Amino acid sequence: MTDTTARSTRAQRMAMPLARQVVKDLAVEHGACIRPVQLRRTNLDTGEVDTVLVPCGHTLAHVCPGCAERAKTLRAAQCREGWHLEDEPGITPDPVTDDQKWWVEKRAEGQQLRDQAAEAGQDTTDFDELITELDEEITKSGVRGKAAPAKPARRHRSTRRRQDAPDLPRRKVNPHTVGKSYAAPDGKTFRPSLFVTLTCPSYGRVGDDGTSADPGSYDYDRAGRDALAFAALFDRFIQNLRRYLGYDVQYFAAVEPQKRLAPHIHIAIRGTIARAEIRRVLAATYHQVWWPDASEVKYDGDQLPVWDEATGNYLDPATGEVLPSWDQALDAIGKDDQPWHVARFGARFDAQGVLAGSKDAARCIGYLTKYLTKQVADCHHAETDAQRAHAARLAEALRFQPCSPRCANWLRYGIQPKNARPGLVPGCCKGKAHDADHLGYAGRRVLASRKWSGKTLADHRADRKQWLLATLGVSATDPARYAWEAVAPTDPDHMDHARRLLHVVADRLRWQMALAEARRRAAMPPDGDLPAEGRAA
Repeated sequence: MTDTTARSTRAQRMAMPLARQVVKDLAVEHGACIRPVQLRRTNLDTGEVDTVLVPCGHTLAHVCPGCAERAKTLRAAQCREGWHLEDEPGITPDPVTDDQKWWVEKRAEGQQLRDQAAEAGQDTTDFDELITELDEEITKSGVRGKAAPAKPARRHRSTRRRQDAPDLPRRKVNPHTVGKSYAAPDGKTFRPSLFVTLTCPSYGRVGDDGTSADPGSYDYDRAGRDALAFAALFDRFIQNLRRYLGYDVQYFAAVEPQKRLAPHIHIAIRGTIARAEIRRVLAATYHQVWWPDASEVKYDGDQLPVWDEATGNYLDPATGEVLPSWDQALDAIGKDDQPWHVARFGARFDAQGVLAGSKDAARCIGYLTKYLTKQVADCHHAETDAQRAHAARLAEALRFQPCSPRCANWLRYGIQPKNARPGLVPGCCKGKAHDADHLGYAGRRVLASRKWSGKTLADHRADRKQWLLATLGVSATDPARYAWEAVAPTDPDHMDHARRLLHVVADRLRWQMALAEARRRAAMPPDGDLPAEGRAA
């Protein structure tokens, strides 16, 4: 036995494992949440009060590995369930209840009274408040959406196609989503689907490590703008694909960066599409960004626009003139002007057919979810000076690119951002697109169509919970029976993080033992303790 009372050097003590780190490592090893949230649960039937530790639900592994891995597994299940459906997903709204009809009737009467008052030039404030309350009651009754949603004013521009993009036939989109089935000579039927990868165009020659061969000629500005518009460009591609093919194409897509740090997207598409059709849709797909011109830097360094509290505007630091507002800058765009940016996909793409249940299907699903637990910039670690310099140049190009109408960088080009407020400084916008962790892409990492599996992510999570409860032989509780509230740090029953972590490790160990026992019992035959091949003759 080791004598723990013996004197030791500081180096020896530092070499010993730290107790709290051991607990954290155990939690990670067993898949437990390392940032559990303490909630107080009250049973409304009995009045019993207890505390429950729930997972934080974070999707990034460097924040919480256990929760991130569960989120990744859930996304993989969502992708698998919807990829090779043979029947249309059942999405049928529930029948309207009498209570819902009554609230909508009152909403119709309120709208009519409000419009009549507006036509007569009367004050409509009371009617507007009544309509807001009725909309809230309609939502509470179980109706989604608004009876008359507010439509903000939109600027309409010509929908004429660009002359440098080929024309694309447009067909009426049928509501079906299931792909075609094919019969083999032996009578078997196959319903293959597609795995597609789309990339951005070239911005200059790059090496095998993804860095630019000639940084001086590499178009970092265009690369940054394409990353900013990547999500909108993908939406336009899907829209064109549906119109060209004539049916409601369904997809599950994941965005990640290439080695050159440009975003590309992997897409699981239900059904098959000819490569020639994809190539034609790609060539005709583009996204135009109609923003004011940002090619000329007007304010830089110490000479930046100043905020005038009296007028609520930014002023020229030298002349005191009010800078053009966002709407004024948009009004100044003429019919013959060019868009701020035109985003396109690269001509090269990859497409391969995938059969349900095959090894290729499992491999592609793993590829789709491979980097979901990482930040965009963490998918490829910079290991050389050239890679770090390449990432730094892209970050510098993105630093002063306007990321949205509200971006502070518009002040650099002499334009007030939309809904301007004090404290805006060019180059210091807090938008996600400017963060080095996002590489200009600020959209969602997973993009799934509404009819992919006929379920929401919450539905898939409930299915997994139901399977787990059935495996453990535990009955589900009625969620309406409980009331929940957060436990504040000042409450007497609050547990510090160290105690919470010990509790979740113990709970996880007990849960894993129960699951292993349930699986062992499920594998046993009903008439004995061992399978037939395990019993003596």
